[in-house]
Amino acid sequence: MKKDKALRWPYGIALSFLGVIALIYFTVMETMKYPVESSDMNMQNYHVYDKNANDIILKKLDFDKKYKLTFISRPISTKETKIEYKIVTTKDAQAVNTAEIKAVITRPDEHKYDINLENPQIKEGVYSFKSVTLPKEGRWNILASVKIGDDLRYLNLKADTRNPNTFEY
Repeated sequence: MKKDKALRWPYGIALSFLGVIALIYFTVMETMKYPVESSDMNMQNYHVYDKNANDIILKKLDFDKKYKLTFISRPISTKETKIEYKIVTTKDAQAVNTAEIKAVITRPDEHKYDINLENPQIKEGVYSFKSVTLPKEGRWNILASVKIGDDLRYLNLKADTRNPNTFEY
């Protein structure tokens, strides 16, 4: 009987150890089913953003001193979504037609539906991209990078096709 009691501890420890190994394996297998998407904060990898956060903020402040960037599109919908921005100088409200704008419409935390917008039509400071059809209902991020000379500004907007009043800057 004493020998039975003496073997309980080693068996208990071994079973506990195997149980922990099984739980670790199960956790890893479950997390592999859901891939990690990289951040799209200001259209760049989060490592780059974290490294340059102060510079990005200072550039935004400098840009905002010189220019006024306005998102003037109608609320987004799954059909015929048109993205438009207007850029004017802050001092005399002169239209700016020399900006380079890159824009992306993307789902939060999912990049397989990304829609890159390029070559906007420019008229009196209004940059209009071609209309696009969104493949799914729901939340969307509208990301833009605006460069005028050495000045750079990122704009991250959040919208929802199910409720046009849901919109965040």
